[in-house]
Amino acid sequence: MAPKQQRGAETAGRLLDAALQVYADAGEQGVTVSALTRASGVSLGSLYHHFGSVDGLMNALVVRWLGRLLTDLGAALGRSRTARTGIRALVRTYLAFIQEHPDAARLLHSSYADRLGMEQARQLRDAQEARLSPMAEWLRQYIDSGELAPLPLPLVEGLVMGPVVATARRWLSGVDDVDLDQAARILPDRIWRSLSA
Repeated sequence: MAPKQQRGAETAGRLLDAALQVYADAGEQGVTVSALTRASGVSLGSLYHHFGSVDGLMNALVVRWLGRLLTDLGAALGRSRTARTGIRALVRTYLAFIQEHPDAARLLHSSYADRLGMEQARQLRDAQEARLSPMAEWLRQYIDSGELAPLPLPLVEGLVMGPVVATARRWLSGVDDVDLDQAARILPDRIWRSLSA
Protein backbone atom coordinates (compact mmCIF):
# COMPACT_ATOMS: atom_id res chain seq x y z
CA MET A 1 0.00 0.00 0.00
CA ALA A 2 1.31 3.41 -0.94
CA PRO A 3 2.04 5.81 1.95
CA LYS A 4 -0.86 8.10 0.98
CA GLN A 5 -3.26 5.14 0.89
CA GLN A 6 -1.96 3.91 4.21
CA ARG A 7 -2.51 7.34 5.80
CA GLY A 8 -6.02 7.38 4.36
CA ALA A 9 -6.76 3.94 5.77
CA GLU A 10 -5.40 4.98 9.18
CA THR A 11 -7.55 8.13 9.15
CA ALA A 12 -10.65 6.12 8.22
CA GLY A 13 -9.82 3.62 10.97
CA ARG A 14 -9.49 6.40 13.55
CA LEU A 15 -12.86 7.78 12.51
CA LEU A 16 -14.50 4.36 12.77
CA ASP A 17 -12.95 3.71 16.18
CA ALA A 18 -14.02 7.15 17.39
CA ALA A 19 -17.55 6.67 16.06
CA LEU A 20 -17.96 3.46 18.04
CA GLN A 21 -16.67 5.15 21.20
CA VAL A 22 -18.93 8.18 20.74
CA TYR A 23 -21.89 5.90 20.07
CA ALA A 24 -21.08 3.85 23.19
CA ASP A 25 -20.72 6.96 25.35
CA ALA A 26 -23.54 9.12 24.03
CA GLY A 27 -25.88 6.97 21.95
CA GLU A 28 -27.09 7.66 18.44
CA GLN A 29 -28.05 11.27 19.21
CA GLY A 30 -24.53 11.95 20.46
CA VAL A 31 -22.92 10.96 17.16
CA THR A 32 -22.39 14.42 15.74
CA VAL A 33 -19.76 15.91 13.47
CA SER A 34 -18.20 17.85 16.33
CA ALA A 35 -18.16 14.82 18.66
CA LEU A 36 -16.58 12.67 15.95
CA THR A 37 -13.89 15.17 14.96
CA ARG A 38 -13.09 15.87 18.62
CA ALA A 39 -12.86 12.17 19.54
CA SER A 40 -10.85 11.15 16.47
CA GLY A 41 -8.63 14.20 16.07
CA VAL A 42 -9.54 14.08 12.38
CA SER A 43 -10.70 17.11 10.42
CA LEU A 44 -14.23 17.64 9.21
CA GLY A 45 -12.95 17.53 5.63
CA SER A 46 -11.40 14.10 6.19
CA LEU A 47 -14.64 12.74 7.63
CA TYR A 48 -16.54 13.88 4.53
CA HIS A 49 -13.76 12.76 2.20
CA HIS A 50 -13.74 9.20 3.56
CA PHE A 51 -17.41 8.66 4.38
CA GLY A 52 -19.45 11.45 2.76
CA SER A 53 -21.49 12.10 5.90
CA VAL A 54 -22.02 11.03 9.48
CA ASP A 55 -24.56 8.49 8.19
CA GLY A 56 -21.96 7.18 5.76
CA LEU A 57 -19.52 6.76 8.64
CA MET A 58 -22.09 4.99 10.81
CA ASN A 59 -23.10 2.72 7.93
CA ALA A 60 -19.45 1.81 7.42
CA LEU A 61 -19.14 1.13 11.16
CA VAL A 62 -22.11 -1.26 11.10
CA VAL A 63 -20.68 -3.03 8.03
CA ARG A 64 -17.26 -3.27 9.69
CA TRP A 65 -18.58 -4.97 12.83
CA LEU A 66 -21.09 -7.09 10.98
CA GLY A 67 -18.18 -8.35 8.89
CA ARG A 68 -16.20 -9.20 12.02
CA LEU A 69 -19.15 -11.08 13.53
CA LEU A 70 -19.77 -13.01 10.32
CA THR A 71 -16.06 -13.84 10.03
CA ASP A 72 -16.09 -15.26 13.57
CA LEU A 73 -19.24 -17.28 12.84
CA GLY A 74 -17.82 -18.60 9.58
CA ALA A 75 -14.58 -19.65 11.27
CA ALA A 76 -16.54 -21.46 13.98
CA LEU A 77 -18.52 -23.36 11.35
CA GLY A 78 -15.32 -24.20 9.50
CA ARG A 79 -14.04 -26.04 12.57
CA SER A 80 -17.27 -28.03 12.98
CA ARG A 81 -17.58 -31.55 11.62
CA THR A 82 -21.28 -32.24 12.21
CA ALA A 83 -24.48 -30.26 11.98
CA ARG A 84 -24.96 -30.47 15.73
CA THR A 85 -21.46 -29.20 16.57
CA GLY A 86 -21.92 -26.47 13.98
CA ILE A 87 -25.14 -25.25 15.57
CA ARG A 88 -23.43 -25.29 18.96
CA ALA A 89 -20.49 -23.35 17.52
CA LEU A 90 -22.76 -20.70 15.96
CA VAL A 91 -24.62 -20.11 19.21
CA ARG A 92 -21.55 -20.01 21.41
CA THR A 93 -19.54 -17.87 19.01
CA TYR A 94 -22.33 -15.33 18.67
CA LEU A 95 -22.79 -15.04 22.42
CA ALA A 96 -19.02 -14.84 22.99
CA PHE A 97 -18.82 -12.01 20.43
CA ILE A 98 -21.54 -10.13 22.36
CA GLN A 99 -19.60 -10.47 25.61
CA GLU A 100 -16.24 -9.55 24.07
CA HIS A 101 -17.49 -6.56 22.04
CA PRO A 102 -20.50 -5.14 23.91
CA ASP A 103 -20.25 -1.65 22.40
CA ALA A 104 -20.14 -2.99 18.85
CA ALA A 105 -22.87 -5.51 19.71
CA ARG A 106 -25.12 -2.71 20.99
CA LEU A 107 -24.65 -0.94 17.67
CA LEU A 108 -25.35 -4.11 15.66
CA HIS A 109 -28.54 -4.70 17.67
CA SER A 110 -29.63 -1.06 17.71
CA SER A 111 -32.60 0.61 16.08
CA TYR A 112 -30.04 2.38 13.87
CA ALA A 113 -28.71 -0.93 12.54
CA ASP A 114 -32.27 -2.24 12.22
CA ARG A 115 -33.25 0.77 10.08
CA LEU A 116 -30.13 0.36 7.99
CA GLY A 117 -30.87 -3.33 7.56
CA MET A 118 -34.43 -2.64 6.44
CA GLU A 119 -33.48 0.19 4.09
CA GLN A 120 -30.37 -1.40 2.62
CA ALA A 121 -30.91 -5.13 3.07
CA ARG A 122 -29.82 -6.01 -0.47
CA GLN A 123 -26.67 -3.85 -0.33
CA LEU A 124 -25.67 -5.20 3.09
CA ARG A 125 -26.19 -8.79 1.96
CA ASP A 126 -24.21 -8.13 -1.22
CA ALA A 127 -21.39 -6.51 0.79
CA GLN A 128 -21.19 -9.57 3.07
CA GLU A 129 -21.79 -12.21 0.37
CA ALA A 130 -18.29 -13.68 0.68
CA ARG A 131 -18.97 -14.37 4.36
CA LEU A 132 -22.63 -15.37 4.07
CA SER A 133 -22.39 -17.80 1.15
CA PRO A 134 -20.12 -20.33 2.92
CA MET A 135 -22.44 -20.35 5.94
CA ALA A 136 -25.48 -20.90 3.74
CA GLU A 137 -23.67 -23.71 1.91
CA TRP A 138 -22.70 -25.27 5.22
CA LEU A 139 -26.34 -25.32 6.34
CA ARG A 140 -27.55 -26.52 2.93
CA GLN A 141 -25.20 -29.52 2.93
CA TYR A 142 -26.69 -30.74 6.20
CA ILE A 143 -30.24 -30.14 5.00
CA ASP A 144 -29.42 -32.12 1.85
CA SER A 145 -27.79 -34.93 3.85
CA GLY A 146 -30.83 -35.20 6.11
CA GLU A 147 -29.09 -34.17 9.34
CA LEU A 148 -31.11 -30.95 9.46
CA ALA A 149 -34.84 -30.76 8.87
CA PRO A 150 -35.83 -30.17 5.23
CA LEU A 151 -36.86 -26.54 5.71
CA PRO A 152 -36.23 -23.51 3.52
CA LEU A 153 -32.83 -22.00 4.36
CA PRO A 154 -34.27 -18.69 5.67
CA LEU A 155 -36.37 -20.64 8.18
CA VAL A 156 -33.35 -22.66 9.32
CA GLU A 157 -31.43 -19.40 9.79
CA GLY A 158 -34.35 -17.99 11.78
CA LEU A 159 -34.56 -21.05 14.02
CA VAL A 160 -30.83 -20.88 14.71
CA MET A 161 -30.35 -17.16 15.10
CA GLY A 162 -33.74 -16.01 16.41
CA PRO A 163 -33.30 -17.24 19.99
CA VAL A 164 -29.66 -16.17 20.04
CA VAL A 165 -30.37 -12.64 18.84
CA ALA A 166 -33.29 -12.28 21.26
CA THR A 167 -31.07 -13.40 24.14
CA ALA A 168 -28.27 -11.07 23.06
CA ARG A 169 -30.63 -8.09 22.79
CA ARG A 170 -32.01 -8.73 26.25
CA TRP A 171 -28.51 -8.95 27.75
CA LEU A 172 -27.35 -5.84 25.89
CA SER A 173 -30.35 -3.87 27.14
CA GLY A 174 -29.00 -4.22 30.67
CA VAL A 175 -31.75 -6.51 31.91
CA ASP A 176 -30.23 -8.41 34.79
CA ASP A 177 -31.97 -11.73 34.23
CA VAL A 178 -29.86 -13.10 31.37
CA ASP A 179 -26.70 -15.12 31.92
CA LEU A 180 -24.92 -15.51 28.58
CA ASP A 181 -22.78 -18.38 29.84
CA GLN A 182 -25.91 -20.26 30.86
CA ALA A 183 -27.51 -19.40 27.50
CA ALA A 184 -24.43 -20.76 25.69
CA ARG A 185 -24.90 -24.06 27.56
CA ILE A 186 -28.67 -24.38 27.12
CA LEU A 187 -29.56 -22.83 23.76
CA PRO A 188 -27.51 -25.06 21.41
CA ASP A 189 -29.34 -28.24 22.41
CA ARG A 190 -32.75 -26.54 22.40
CA ILE A 191 -32.08 -25.10 18.94
CA TRP A 192 -30.75 -28.44 17.76
CA ARG A 193 -34.00 -30.15 18.78
CA SER A 194 -35.96 -27.73 16.62
CA LEU A 195 -33.71 -28.40 13.62
CA SER A 196 -32.67 -32.03 13.69
CA ALA A 197 -34.31 -34.19 11.07
